[in-house]
Amino acid sequence: MSEDGRRRHYGAFYGLEELPSGERPRLAVLGNCQAEALRVAVATSEAVDSVRMPPVHELTEPDLPHLERVLAWADVVAGQRVSDGYRGLSIGTAQVRARLRPDARFVPLPNYFSTVLYPEQVLVRHEDEGVLDPPVVPYHDVRRLGRAAGWSGPDELPAEAVRDNAAASLAELERREEDQGSLRISDVVRGVGAAAGWTVDHPGNPVLLALAQRVVDEAVGPGRAVHDPGRTLLGSVLSPLRAEVLDALGLDGRPRPGWVVDGKEMSDEEVAEAHLAFYADHPRVVEVGIEKKGEVLRRLGWSP
Repeated sequence: MSEDGRRRHYGAFYGLEELPSGERPRLAVLGNCQAEALRVAVATSEAVDSVRMPPVHELTEPDLPHLERVLAWADVVAGQRVSDGYRGLSIGTAQVRARLRPDARFVPLPNYFSTVLYPEQVLVRHEDEGVLDPPVVPYHDVRRLGRAAGWSGPDELPAEAVRDNAAASLAELERREEDQGSLRISDVVRGVGAAAGWTVDHPGNPVLLALAQRVVDEAVGPGRAVHDPGRTLLGSVLSPLRAEVLDALGLDGRPRPGWVVDGKEMSDEEVAEAHLAFYADHPRVVEVGIEKKGEVLRRLGWSP
């Protein structure tokens, strides 16, 4: 998307359109890519006025006056945890809360991250400029990282490791909710099973809608229901959902052998080929990946 197209996409944020001025409570949702999907889900209740905003990782210094205008407009700001000084900008959670109107409210949001359905899937982030995301999809299969590093282990995910991982992932999500004092989604993730998410950081519609209902209840009180928007939110990437994971967790659901990327089906073998070639050209990614995610690999039965 061009910069001009991006500004039109976020037209109200950038002042190209008027901010909503009706009688309903005014809601801004601040966070990563999950935030806009949640805003769409909340909007189905028709209980609030809201505005589309760029995710925090896209904000730059020139965007800050526009953010200030939206914060001054909002009656309720629902926000995910953001570190103070994130990317050198004053957009951290505490910094945003301090700038709200005295009569405005802040609703802490959980940040969905769950490896329950995808115990092999990891993200590798590092300040080293040589540590890039792989091509096709930014998600690594930790076993491929291991193979590139000379490790060996089972190709199939061990059932006990899958169950242990699921318990640990849910416990970590609950811990973060408690630590941040946020609304809860861990109970929903536990309850909806195979429908919980498309990737480790993209929840499915059932999770988004349940969280959206809790936002509405918190913002305006009970009695206004959210509805399915009629499309898959955060569905740009669908990961393989492995039969051994469903079996180990006793979940109903249809296995997904390959990927769907921007609507295009791709086999896992195609992604593996692209990633292994990428690792050969970017050994620093493998080095950092093993350094950060080696314990995940060990829990899946792999060793150097």
